[in-house]
Amino acid sequence: MGDFHQTGLISTLHYLKRRKIEEIEAELANFAQRRPIALILPSLYMELQGNALPNILKQLKNIPYINEIIVSLDKADKDGFLHAKRFFSTIPQNLKIIWNDGERIQELFHILEENELLIGLPGKGRAAWIALGYIIASNSSRVVALHDCDIITYDRHLLSRLCYPIADYSLGYEFAKGYYPRISDRLYGRVTRLFVTPLVKSLISILGYIPFLVYLDSFRYPLAGEFSMTADLARVIRIPSDWGLEIGVLAEIYRNCTIKRICQVDISQNYDHKHRPLSAKNPERGLLKMSIDIATSIFTTLGREGVVLTDSLFKTLLTKYLRIAQDTIKQYNDDAAINGLFFDRHAEGVAIEAFIRGIKIASERYYQDPLGQPLIPNWSRVTAAIPNFLDMLFEAVELDNKD
Repeated sequence: MGDFHQTGLISTLHYLKRRKIEEIEAELANFAQRRPIALILPSLYMELQGNALPNILKQLKNIPYINEIIVSLDKADKDGFLHAKRFFSTIPQNLKIIWNDGERIQELFHILEENELLIGLPGKGRAAWIALGYIIASNSSRVVALHDCDIITYDRHLLSRLCYPIADYSLGYEFAKGYYPRISDRLYGRVTRLFVTPLVKSLISILGYIPFLVYLDSFRYPLAGEFSMTADLARVIRIPSDWGLEIGVLAEIYRNCTIKRICQVDISQNYDHKHRPLSAKNPERGLLKMSIDIATSIFTTLGREGVVLTDSLFKTLLTKYLRIAQDTIKQYNDDAAINGLFFDRHAEGVAIEAFIRGIKIASERYYQDPLGQPLIPNWSRVTAAIPNFLDMLFEAVELDNKD
Protein backbone atom coordinates (compact mmCIF):
# COMPACT_ATOMS: atom_id res chain seq x y z
CA MET A 1 0.00 0.00 0.00
CA GLY A 2 1.24 3.49 -0.82
CA ASP A 3 1.91 6.14 1.79
CA PHE A 4 -0.12 9.32 2.21
CA HIS A 5 2.67 11.75 3.07
CA GLN A 6 2.50 15.15 1.35
CA THR A 7 5.89 16.66 0.52
CA GLY A 8 7.03 19.81 -1.22
CA LEU A 9 4.94 22.49 -2.88
CA ILE A 10 2.56 20.47 -5.04
CA SER A 11 -0.29 18.10 -4.20
CA THR A 12 0.51 14.39 -4.28
CA LEU A 13 -2.30 11.99 -5.17
CA HIS A 14 -1.30 8.58 -3.81
CA TYR A 15 -2.13 5.02 -4.85
CA LEU A 16 -3.84 4.08 -1.58
CA LYS A 17 -6.39 1.64 -2.98
CA ARG A 18 -6.76 -0.30 -6.21
CA ARG A 19 -10.28 0.65 -7.22
CA LYS A 20 -12.39 -1.48 -9.52
CA ILE A 21 -11.51 -0.38 -13.04
CA GLU A 22 -15.17 -0.28 -14.04
CA GLU A 23 -15.86 2.16 -11.20
CA ILE A 24 -13.18 4.72 -12.02
CA GLU A 25 -13.78 4.43 -15.77
CA ALA A 26 -17.49 5.10 -15.25
CA GLU A 27 -16.59 8.32 -13.43
CA LEU A 28 -14.18 9.29 -16.20
CA ALA A 29 -16.83 8.63 -18.85
CA ASN A 30 -19.11 11.02 -16.96
CA PHE A 31 -16.36 13.66 -16.72
CA ALA A 32 -15.59 13.19 -20.43
CA GLN A 33 -19.07 14.37 -21.39
CA ARG A 34 -18.00 17.82 -20.24
CA ARG A 35 -14.27 17.48 -20.83
CA PRO A 36 -13.55 15.08 -23.75
CA ILE A 37 -10.18 13.35 -23.36
CA ALA A 38 -7.45 12.87 -26.00
CA LEU A 39 -4.51 10.48 -25.67
CA ILE A 40 -1.16 11.11 -27.36
CA LEU A 41 1.11 8.16 -28.13
CA PRO A 42 4.55 9.33 -29.34
CA SER A 43 5.94 6.24 -31.07
CA LEU A 44 8.94 5.16 -33.07
CA TYR A 45 8.13 2.77 -35.88
CA MET A 46 10.41 0.15 -34.32
CA GLU A 47 8.13 0.05 -31.27
CA LEU A 48 5.45 -1.59 -33.42
CA GLN A 49 7.67 -4.70 -33.39
CA GLY A 50 8.24 -4.57 -29.62
CA ASN A 51 6.48 -6.44 -26.84
CA ALA A 52 4.95 -3.43 -25.08
CA LEU A 53 2.83 -1.71 -27.74
CA PRO A 54 0.64 -4.71 -28.70
CA ASN A 55 -0.42 -5.04 -25.06
CA ILE A 56 -1.06 -1.29 -24.82
CA LEU A 57 -3.40 -1.52 -27.82
CA LYS A 58 -5.15 -4.52 -26.29
CA GLN A 59 -5.83 -2.45 -23.16
CA LEU A 60 -6.89 0.67 -25.06
CA LYS A 61 -9.58 -1.22 -26.99
CA ASN A 62 -11.63 -1.57 -23.80
CA ILE A 63 -11.33 2.00 -22.52
CA PRO A 64 -14.67 3.83 -22.91
CA TYR A 65 -13.82 7.40 -21.97
CA ILE A 66 -11.15 8.31 -24.56
CA ASN A 67 -12.48 10.64 -27.26
CA GLU A 68 -9.50 10.46 -29.64
CA ILE A 69 -6.09 8.80 -29.85
CA ILE A 70 -3.26 10.56 -31.67
CA VAL A 71 -0.23 8.46 -32.63
CA SER A 72 2.75 10.69 -33.46
CA LEU A 73 4.88 8.35 -35.56
CA ASP A 74 8.62 8.85 -36.17
CA LYS A 75 11.21 7.04 -38.30
CA ALA A 76 8.70 5.43 -40.65
CA ASP A 77 8.91 5.30 -44.45
CA LYS A 78 5.78 4.90 -46.58
CA ASP A 79 5.60 1.14 -46.08
CA GLY A 80 6.12 1.68 -42.35
CA PHE A 81 3.30 4.21 -42.24
CA LEU A 82 0.95 1.86 -44.09
CA HIS A 83 1.91 -0.90 -41.67
CA ALA A 84 1.20 1.43 -38.75
CA LYS A 85 -2.27 2.19 -40.15
CA ARG A 86 -3.04 -1.53 -40.23
CA PHE A 87 -1.45 -2.07 -36.82
CA PHE A 88 -3.59 0.58 -35.10
CA SER A 89 -6.75 -0.08 -37.13
CA THR A 90 -8.23 -2.35 -34.44
CA ILE A 91 -8.62 0.59 -32.04
CA PRO A 92 -12.34 1.51 -31.86
CA GLN A 93 -11.77 5.11 -30.72
CA ASN A 94 -11.30 7.98 -33.14
CA LEU A 95 -7.69 7.41 -34.23
CA LYS A 96 -5.29 9.58 -36.19
CA ILE A 97 -1.67 8.84 -37.06
CA ILE A 98 0.63 11.81 -37.62
CA TRP A 99 3.25 10.63 -40.11
CA ASN A 100 6.10 12.94 -39.15
CA ASP A 101 8.36 11.68 -41.95
CA GLY A 102 5.66 12.00 -44.63
CA GLU A 103 5.73 14.63 -47.36
CA ARG A 104 2.78 16.64 -46.03
CA ILE A 105 4.10 17.01 -42.47
CA GLN A 106 7.63 17.62 -43.71
CA GLU A 107 6.32 20.43 -45.91
CA LEU A 108 4.69 21.98 -42.85
CA PHE A 109 7.99 21.75 -40.97
CA HIS A 110 9.62 23.55 -43.90
CA ILE A 111 7.00 26.33 -43.73
CA LEU A 112 7.77 26.79 -40.03
CA GLU A 113 11.49 27.09 -40.76
CA GLU A 114 10.80 29.64 -43.50
CA ASN A 115 8.99 31.71 -40.88
CA GLU A 116 11.95 31.39 -38.47
CA LEU A 117 10.05 29.10 -36.12
CA LEU A 118 12.63 26.54 -34.96
CA ILE A 119 11.20 23.15 -34.03
CA GLY A 120 14.42 21.24 -33.34
CA LEU A 121 15.44 17.78 -34.44
CA PRO A 122 13.15 14.71 -34.60
CA GLY A 123 12.44 13.24 -31.18
CA LYS A 124 9.82 12.75 -28.51
CA GLY A 125 9.55 16.48 -27.83
CA ARG A 126 8.74 17.38 -31.42
CA ALA A 127 6.44 14.37 -31.76
CA ALA A 128 4.48 15.44 -28.68
CA TRP A 129 4.37 19.07 -29.86
CA ILE A 130 2.91 18.32 -33.30
CA ALA A 131 0.31 16.02 -31.70
CA LEU A 132 -0.72 18.80 -29.31
CA GLY A 133 -1.10 21.04 -32.35
CA TYR A 134 -3.41 18.57 -34.05
CA ILE A 135 -5.58 18.27 -30.92
CA ILE A 136 -5.83 22.06 -30.73
CA ALA A 137 -6.68 22.14 -34.45
CA SER A 138 -9.38 19.47 -34.16
CA ASN A 139 -10.89 21.34 -31.18
CA SER A 140 -12.74 18.23 -30.01
CA SER A 141 -10.95 17.47 -26.70
CA ARG A 142 -10.43 19.49 -23.53
CA VAL A 143 -8.07 17.14 -21.70
CA VAL A 144 -4.81 15.79 -23.12
CA ALA A 145 -2.91 12.79 -21.71
CA LEU A 146 0.41 11.45 -22.95
CA HIS A 147 2.31 8.28 -22.18
CA ASP A 148 5.14 6.33 -23.76
CA CYS A 149 4.77 3.27 -25.98
CA ASP A 150 7.40 1.09 -24.28
CA ILE A 151 5.58 0.39 -21.00
CA ILE A 152 5.86 -3.37 -20.54
CA THR A 153 3.56 -3.47 -17.48
CA TYR A 154 0.81 -1.26 -18.95
CA ASP A 155 -2.77 -1.68 -17.78
CA ARG A 156 -5.97 0.37 -17.85
CA HIS A 157 -5.50 1.62 -14.29
CA LEU A 158 -2.43 3.60 -15.37
CA LEU A 159 -4.31 5.70 -17.92
CA SER A 160 -7.37 6.15 -15.71
CA ARG A 161 -5.27 7.54 -12.85
CA LEU A 162 -3.28 9.74 -15.23
CA CYS A 163 -6.43 11.34 -16.67
CA TYR A 164 -8.51 11.60 -13.49
CA PRO A 165 -7.01 14.74 -11.85
CA ILE A 166 -7.60 16.84 -14.98
CA ALA A 167 -10.83 15.21 -16.16
CA ASP A 168 -12.53 15.86 -12.80
CA TYR A 169 -12.98 19.60 -13.19
CA SER A 170 -14.05 19.96 -9.54
CA LEU A 171 -10.46 19.23 -8.42
CA GLY A 172 -9.19 22.33 -10.19
CA TYR A 173 -5.93 21.01 -11.65
CA GLU A 174 -4.46 22.07 -14.99
CA PHE A 175 -1.45 19.72 -15.04
CA ALA A 176 -0.80 16.28 -13.55
CA LYS A 177 2.56 14.54 -13.60
CA GLY A 178 2.59 10.77 -13.31
CA TYR A 179 4.97 8.95 -10.99
CA TYR A 180 5.56 5.33 -10.00
CA PRO A 181 8.08 3.03 -8.31
CA ARG A 182 10.90 1.65 -10.50
CA ILE A 183 11.50 -1.65 -8.74
CA SER A 184 11.75 -5.31 -9.77
CA ASP A 185 14.43 -7.51 -8.23
CA ARG A 186 16.48 -4.31 -7.96
CA LEU A 187 16.12 -0.53 -7.94
CA TYR A 188 15.92 1.20 -11.32
CA GLY A 189 15.55 4.89 -12.14
CA ARG A 190 19.25 5.72 -11.86
CA VAL A 191 19.02 9.12 -13.52
CA THR A 192 16.40 10.27 -11.04
CA ARG A 193 17.88 8.57 -7.96
CA LEU A 194 21.55 9.30 -8.56
CA PHE A 195 21.50 12.41 -10.71
CA VAL A 196 18.44 14.67 -10.73
CA THR A 197 17.57 14.50 -7.03
CA PRO A 198 21.16 14.90 -5.74
CA LEU A 199 21.80 17.66 -8.30
CA VAL A 200 18.73 19.66 -7.28
CA LYS A 201 19.46 19.19 -3.57
CA SER A 202 23.06 20.31 -4.16
CA LEU A 203 21.91 23.46 -5.93
CA ILE A 204 19.48 24.23 -3.09
CA SER A 205 22.26 23.71 -0.56
CA ILE A 206 24.53 26.18 -2.42
CA LEU A 207 22.03 28.76 -3.67
CA GLY A 208 19.52 28.66 -0.82
CA TYR A 209 15.78 28.91 -1.31
CA ILE A 210 15.10 29.17 -5.05
CA PRO A 211 11.37 28.63 -5.69
CA PHE A 212 11.92 26.75 -8.96
CA LEU A 213 14.37 24.31 -7.36
CA VAL A 214 12.05 23.66 -4.42
CA TYR A 215 9.23 23.09 -6.89
CA LEU A 216 11.37 20.67 -8.91
CA ASP A 217 12.41 18.83 -5.75
CA SER A 218 8.72 18.31 -4.92
CA PHE A 219 8.27 15.76 -7.73
CA ARG A 220 8.86 12.17 -6.80
CA TYR A 221 9.78 11.10 -10.32
CA PRO A 222 10.46 14.24 -12.40
CA LEU A 223 11.65 12.20 -15.39
CA ALA A 224 8.43 10.22 -15.77
CA GLY A 225 7.22 10.44 -19.37
CA GLU A 226 3.53 10.47 -18.47
CA PHE A 227 1.46 13.59 -17.89
CA SER A 228 -1.96 15.10 -18.51
CA MET A 229 -3.08 18.70 -18.91
CA THR A 230 -5.87 20.91 -20.15
CA ALA A 231 -5.97 21.67 -23.87
CA ASP A 232 -5.84 25.39 -23.03
CA LEU A 233 -2.51 24.87 -21.25
CA ALA A 234 -1.20 22.84 -24.19
CA ARG A 235 -1.62 25.92 -26.39
CA VAL A 236 0.71 28.14 -24.35
CA ILE A 237 3.58 25.91 -23.18
CA ARG A 238 6.82 25.48 -25.06
CA ILE A 239 8.50 22.09 -25.35
CA PRO A 240 12.19 21.09 -25.58
CA SER A 241 13.10 18.67 -28.35
CA ASP A 242 15.99 16.89 -26.55
CA TRP A 243 16.36 14.70 -23.42
CA GLY A 244 15.53 17.77 -21.36
CA LEU A 245 11.89 17.27 -22.36
CA GLU A 246 10.49 16.22 -18.99
CA ILE A 247 12.39 18.86 -16.98
CA GLY A 248 11.67 21.47 -19.65
CA VAL A 249 7.95 20.75 -19.53
CA LEU A 250 7.97 21.07 -15.72
CA ALA A 251 9.75 24.42 -16.10
CA GLU A 252 7.09 25.61 -18.57
CA ILE A 253 4.30 24.47 -16.28
CA TYR A 254 5.96 26.40 -13.45
CA ARG A 255 5.93 29.55 -15.62
CA ASN A 256 2.32 29.18 -16.77
CA CYS A 257 0.43 27.72 -13.78
CA THR A 258 -0.06 28.52 -10.15
CA ILE A 259 1.25 25.84 -7.81
CA LYS A 260 -2.26 24.95 -6.64
CA ARG A 261 -3.14 23.95 -10.21
CA ILE A 262 -0.31 21.39 -10.39
CA CYS A 263 -0.27 17.88 -8.94
CA GLN A 264 1.55 14.58 -9.20
CA VAL A 265 -0.31 11.29 -9.24
CA ASP A 266 0.84 7.73 -8.53
CA ILE A 267 -0.29 5.89 -11.66
CA SER A 268 1.13 2.40 -11.26
CA GLN A 269 2.17 -0.04 -8.57
CA ASN A 270 4.29 -1.98 -11.05
CA TYR A 271 6.00 -0.05 -13.85
CA ASP A 272 8.67 -1.28 -16.22
CA HIS A 273 9.90 -0.16 -19.62
CA LYS A 274 13.01 -0.51 -21.75
CA HIS A 275 16.26 0.37 -19.98
CA ARG A 276 18.94 2.49 -21.63
CA PRO A 277 22.69 1.89 -21.26
CA LEU A 278 24.87 4.28 -19.28
CA SER A 279 27.28 4.95 -22.20
CA ALA A 280 29.72 6.50 -19.73
CA LYS A 281 32.30 7.35 -22.42
CA ASN A 282 29.96 8.70 -25.09
CA PRO A 283 28.26 12.04 -24.34
CA GLU A 284 25.98 11.60 -27.35
CA ARG A 285 24.32 8.42 -26.19
CA GLY A 286 22.56 6.73 -23.29
CA LEU A 287 22.16 8.02 -19.77
CA LEU A 288 25.23 10.27 -20.03
CA LYS A 289 23.61 12.27 -22.85
CA MET A 290 20.39 12.35 -20.85
CA SER A 291 22.21 13.79 -17.82
CA ILE A 292 23.88 16.46 -19.97
CA ASP A 293 20.60 17.59 -21.52
CA ILE A 294 18.82 17.58 -18.15
CA ALA A 295 21.55 19.56 -16.38
CA THR A 296 21.71 22.06 -19.26
CA SER A 297 17.94 22.51 -19.05
CA ILE A 298 18.12 23.13 -15.29
CA PHE A 299 21.00 25.61 -15.62
CA THR A 300 19.25 27.48 -18.43
CA THR A 301 16.01 27.69 -16.46
CA LEU A 302 17.86 29.02 -13.41
CA GLY A 303 19.46 31.66 -15.62
CA ARG A 304 16.04 32.70 -16.85
CA GLU A 305 14.93 32.98 -13.22
CA GLY A 306 17.73 35.50 -12.62
CA VAL A 307 20.17 33.18 -10.83
CA VAL A 308 23.82 34.04 -11.55
CA LEU A 309 25.78 30.85 -12.27
CA THR A 310 29.52 31.41 -11.95
CA ASP A 311 32.57 29.25 -12.53
CA SER A 312 33.17 28.98 -8.79
CA LEU A 313 29.57 27.87 -8.28
CA PHE A 314 29.97 25.04 -10.77
CA LYS A 315 33.20 23.91 -9.07
CA THR A 316 31.43 23.88 -5.72
CA LEU A 317 28.49 22.08 -7.29
CA LEU A 318 30.69 19.19 -8.43
CA THR A 319 32.03 18.52 -4.92
CA LYS A 320 28.64 19.00 -3.27
CA TYR A 321 26.91 16.74 -5.79
CA LEU A 322 29.54 14.02 -5.29
CA ARG A 323 29.04 14.04 -1.53
CA ILE A 324 25.23 13.95 -1.69
CA ALA A 325 25.24 11.29 -4.43
CA GLN A 326 27.62 9.08 -2.43
CA ASP A 327 25.39 9.40 0.62
CA THR A 328 22.46 8.48 -1.62
CA ILE A 329 24.18 5.24 -2.65
CA LYS A 330 24.49 4.27 1.02
CA GLN A 331 20.81 5.01 1.60
CA TYR A 332 19.67 2.94 -1.37
CA ASN A 333 22.05 0.11 -0.48
CA ASP A 334 20.45 -0.13 2.95
CA ASP A 335 16.95 0.15 1.46
CA ALA A 336 17.73 -2.70 -0.93
CA ALA A 337 19.21 -4.82 1.86
CA ILE A 338 16.16 -4.75 4.13
CA ASN A 339 13.91 -5.55 1.15
CA GLY A 340 16.11 -8.36 -0.17
CA LEU A 341 16.83 -6.61 -3.47
CA PHE A 342 19.96 -6.93 -5.60
CA PHE A 343 22.20 -3.86 -5.35
CA ASP A 344 25.48 -3.24 -7.19
CA ARG A 345 27.30 -0.47 -5.34
CA HIS A 346 30.13 -0.46 -7.86
CA ALA A 347 27.77 0.09 -10.79
CA GLU A 348 26.04 2.89 -8.87
CA GLY A 349 29.43 4.53 -8.27
CA VAL A 350 30.33 4.26 -11.96
CA ALA A 351 27.04 5.97 -12.82
CA ILE A 352 27.83 8.85 -10.47
CA GLU A 353 31.25 9.30 -12.07
CA ALA A 354 29.56 9.50 -15.48
CA PHE A 355 27.01 12.01 -14.17
CA ILE A 356 29.82 14.21 -12.80
CA ARG A 357 31.18 14.31 -16.34
CA GLY A 358 27.68 15.21 -17.51
CA ILE A 359 27.56 18.19 -15.11
CA LYS A 360 30.96 19.37 -16.36
CA ILE A 361 29.89 19.19 -20.00
CA ALA A 362 26.55 20.86 -19.25
CA SER A 363 28.26 23.72 -17.40
CA GLU A 364 30.63 24.25 -20.35
CA ARG A 365 27.68 24.34 -22.74
CA TYR A 366 25.91 26.82 -20.50
CA TYR A 367 28.91 29.16 -20.55
CA GLN A 368 29.14 28.91 -24.33
CA ASP A 369 25.42 29.62 -24.78
CA PRO A 370 23.49 30.71 -21.66
CA LEU A 371 20.25 30.82 -23.66
CA GLY A 372 20.51 27.09 -24.38
CA GLN A 373 18.83 25.22 -27.19
CA PRO A 374 15.70 27.12 -28.22
CA LEU A 375 12.44 25.58 -27.06
CA ILE A 376 9.86 24.73 -29.70
CA PRO A 377 7.53 27.75 -29.94
CA ASN A 378 4.15 27.40 -28.31
CA TRP A 379 1.08 27.12 -30.51
CA SER A 380 -0.06 30.65 -29.74
CA ARG A 381 3.21 31.91 -31.26
CA VAL A 382 2.83 29.67 -34.31
CA THR A 383 -0.70 30.84 -35.05
CA ALA A 384 0.36 34.46 -34.56
CA ALA A 385 3.04 34.01 -37.22
CA ILE A 386 1.01 31.75 -39.55
CA PRO A 387 -2.71 32.23 -38.81
CA ASN A 388 -3.89 29.28 -40.94
CA PHE A 389 -1.19 26.82 -39.86
CA LEU A 390 -3.47 24.74 -37.62
CA ASP A 391 -5.90 24.36 -40.52
CA MET A 392 -3.04 23.17 -42.74
CA LEU A 393 -1.92 20.71 -40.06
CA PHE A 394 -5.41 19.34 -39.61
CA GLU A 395 -5.84 18.89 -43.37
CA ALA A 396 -2.44 17.21 -43.77
CA VAL A 397 -3.17 14.65 -41.06
CA GLU A 398 -6.65 13.97 -42.42
CA LEU A 399 -5.33 13.43 -45.96
CA ASP A 400 -2.52 11.12 -44.76
CA ASN A 401 -5.03 9.01 -42.86
CA LYS A 402 -7.46 8.83 -45.80
CA ASP A 403 -4.93 7.90 -48.52
